[in-house]
Amino acid sequence: MCGVVGVVGTAAVNQLLYDAMLVLQHRGQDAAGIVTSDEQGRLHLRKDNGLVRDVFHAQHMRGLVGNMGIGHVRYPTAGTSSSAEAQPFYVNSPFGITLGHNGNLINARELKQALFATDRRHINTDSDSEILLNVFAQELLRFLDNGLTGDAVFNAISRVHQRAQGAYAVVGMIAGRGLVAFRDPFGIRPLVFGRRETGDGIEWMVASESAALESLGFELERDLEPGEGIFITPEGQLATRSCAPSPVLNPCIFEHVYFARPDSVMDNVFVHRARMRMGTRLGQKIRRIWPDHDIDVVVPIPDTGRTVALEMAHELGIKYREGFIKNRYIGRTFIMPGQTRRRKSVRQKLNAIGLEFRDKNVMLVDDSIVRGTTSREIVLMAREAGARKVYFASAAPPVRFPNVYGIDMPAANELIAHGRDEDSVCAAIAADRLIYQDLDDLVAAVQRGNRSIERFDCSVFDGNYVTGLAPDYLEYLSSLRADANMSEVESMGGEVLDLANKK
Repeated sequence: MCGVVGVVGTAAVNQLLYDAMLVLQHRGQDAAGIVTSDEQGRLHLRKDNGLVRDVFHAQHMRGLVGNMGIGHVRYPTAGTSSSAEAQPFYVNSPFGITLGHNGNLINARELKQALFATDRRHINTDSDSEILLNVFAQELLRFLDNGLTGDAVFNAISRVHQRAQGAYAVVGMIAGRGLVAFRDPFGIRPLVFGRRETGDGIEWMVASESAALESLGFELERDLEPGEGIFITPEGQLATRSCAPSPVLNPCIFEHVYFARPDSVMDNVFVHRARMRMGTRLGQKIRRIWPDHDIDVVVPIPDTGRTVALEMAHELGIKYREGFIKNRYIGRTFIMPGQTRRRKSVRQKLNAIGLEFRDKNVMLVDDSIVRGTTSREIVLMAREAGARKVYFASAAPPVRFPNVYGIDMPAANELIAHGRDEDSVCAAIAADRLIYQDLDDLVAAVQRGNRSIERFDCSVFDGNYVTGLAPDYLEYLSSLRADANMSEVESMGGEVLDLANKK
């Protein structure tokens, strides 16, 4: 999972990009990058491993000049966490193009081979984002007979949709010519855009989540539709077009469960309200299947479990208590590379308040259970704090299948619910009872915010992949993933690069 942002401004955009990336930091903690374009069409790039605040210092920000730029926060899925794979990526032809991507291409192998054999393009990393950039650049070359026009850009995006399969929300920049953004024909990954008026004209921002726009004073226009492309000139002229023949909105429901900020709106669904409804439905399920429960207190696992737990407690008429103190200087364990590192970080990240657990039957509430490592550690912490019984509720159904659309859980054998029934999972996390959200209830909780969404990507729960998969794809993806290769993030120095002479 990654976060992308692009800005066309009336003044320098480096600070806007930096601030937006801070808002999107929850989407990726592995690497960060910004590239800007100045009035002469020069590109200025800074990217490296690390958090936004660590990658960009004053001297770097001074070097990122220009009124147009894009930014990216990344964490690795398949592949390595080398700083060479930090985004945005750059290619010099045509014009000089940079690109940042959130998602995952499921036909990256085939595309890479075609780019080399047919298009004579060299791919220098294992990142499918570099592949996507080169596909777009190659297709754009085909439509430049009349120069770089909106039609040329949209025709190139249409060709990308024909060639690329999978999930992708993209921001790109053509040096000195404009900002490009597009979303895959299923709209699996989120992408929104908005505007703000200044004394010098209109500024535009495209971002993964609406919270990034709103925090910086941009008014949300809308989500990009599935298959839609946007082209914004340096002067602020915006054009949009549907670039896919039969787009069907099929957004990832896990965004609402875990990834998205609660203050974001995705496809006209308020994330906070969707999580409230998840909690209500969990409470209703407990009353239905466990009417004689002996729960004394509901305790959330911060942060995403809070909203769900509060509404569940309200539905059940049970006390809600904060039982864990979170160390906010530890990263999100779900997107932290390395199983051993995840286990260790849980104890560093959370500390139990004994008063809230001692001699009580406690219902812990979390957004989901993926690997189960964190859940088990937290259950054990609750017992050590004096809980009499520890129950566990998940706002999501059992995660039984690999994700292929850009979420860091591609290997089935890493998923605690894969091949296990609920009782076995309950025993594995050392809980006294486990309550999962039903998939129909989860869908209903999100869909109520926008009833025009007929279908969500629920593949991690039901194994239905809307794009289809090659027979050997899951095996191939699993082979790319080894915790030993992900356990340590390489530390490599980054530089502010002036790409002007490479155009």
